[in-house]
Amino acid sequence: MSKEIRINAFVTFAPSHLSPGLWKHPRDKSLQYHTLAYWTELARIAERGLYDALFWADGISTYSVYGGSHDPAIRGALQFPRLDPLLLVSAMAQVTTHLGFAVTSSTTYEPPYQFARRMSTLDHLTNGRVGWNIVTSFGNTGTRAVGLGEARAHDERYDVADEYMALLYKLWEGSWEDGAAVRDRERQIFADPARVHEIRHDGQYFHIEGVHYSEPSPQRTPLLYQAGTSGRGKTFAATHAECVFISAPSRKVIRDTVQDTRRRVAEQGRDPASVLFFMLLTVIVGRTEEEARAKLADIERHVSLEGALALFSRWTGIDLAGRDIDAPFTYERSEGMQSTVEGFTIADPDRVWTIGELARHNAIGGKGPVLVGSPAQVADAMQAWMEETGVDGFNLSYTIMPDSHQDFVDLVVPELQRRGVYKTAYQPGTLREKLYGPGRARLGSDHAAARYRVPAAESAPSTPPDPTAPPAPTASQQQTRPAPAAGTAAA
Repeated sequence: MSKEIRINAFVTFAPSHLSPGLWKHPRDKSLQYHTLAYWTELARIAERGLYDALFWADGISTYSVYGGSHDPAIRGALQFPRLDPLLLVSAMAQVTTHLGFAVTSSTTYEPPYQFARRMSTLDHLTNGRVGWNIVTSFGNTGTRAVGLGEARAHDERYDVADEYMALLYKLWEGSWEDGAAVRDRERQIFADPARVHEIRHDGQYFHIEGVHYSEPSPQRTPLLYQAGTSGRGKTFAATHAECVFISAPSRKVIRDTVQDTRRRVAEQGRDPASVLFFMLLTVIVGRTEEEARAKLADIERHVSLEGALALFSRWTGIDLAGRDIDAPFTYERSEGMQSTVEGFTIADPDRVWTIGELARHNAIGGKGPVLVGSPAQVADAMQAWMEETGVDGFNLSYTIMPDSHQDFVDLVVPELQRRGVYKTAYQPGTLREKLYGPGRARLGSDHAAARYRVPAAESAPSTPPDPTAPPAPTASQQQTRPAPAAGTAAA
């Protein structure tokens, strides 16, 4: 029997995501993206379909590589304007019970101390249903907007991210011991000061001193997603990620990425099977193949090929404006998404893409494959992609919102359940437990974060403090700092 298929809904807080131009389709509701009702409706559909999570792409760079201007992006609503998905999570959690929420946040833009508190807050309010998609952000328009000047080079962005993670692990895993929040009414102690530790971090990129301003949440550290699949990105994933998102056009590229990343995970001393891989997928399904083909033809009449090239130019950092559509797309080094450049060039030497083919391919659902057919045909294809690439599930893009997800839930999910490859009920517990099983709400002992936890011997309850006594150094101040995780910057 094939392994269970997992599904996330892949979205962004904007009028369009990976199918440029479809916001103007008469059935599409994406122009309502800035209303709560739009998102709570999607949350209910996703939970009815037993999706694992909603997965938000996000960023603050405008799409200005194509033609050296952001005008095409502004005119065509190319993931612009875009609002902050963290502010949606509480409302969507209120109308669901099990659905997870994976938000993208950048190690380049977000101050780590404040970000740690916001994620802990959401993890509390959702009862442990929050994940974080870690990105490093390569767009100059974003770094200039927050006062950082030009974006750092590709590999240095990951050096920054490694140190950022070490700092967050200290806050989430090491600042509060288990049981520090005693909530003792009789002794009038909410939290035991001896078990709440100040974090001091003096690294190359970050300098912070303070306690974590949230008591430990159900997962402590949110479920960790990561989407960088360049060589440096795969090393980062092997150290930190629990779930890896891959967007590529061919089975070969995806299979090679999965195998190479799992090898690197093992080199870090982690179980390679503990990292789950989700590939980008777009599904256009009908009750019959003919109905699905008619939907595809209708969709093709509304997509924007210029928008697809503008998206691709921004992802890769390579300006495709004005190029011959029949010319081949060849490898160019850039500071954009190197994995995207490689995925359409050197990673699959058997396929040479023209500029026009790139536009048509990326116009519906982005860089991943598009499945068109009846429920049985779609299910066959999904199982084939799983078996031939080694992925564990799919980040499901959409064409028409919310029809794409309604169709998948009503037509494809029952077919997958009939085949025994899709869950019929949610697991209890946190988002991490729903993926890994009961009792696994927190990161495992083989993960880099575990090195920053306070040793069990220090977790004994203390006597009530004497308010007249001078303050004593905390346990974390007395100790030498924990050794940095493999692949992280010393802190």
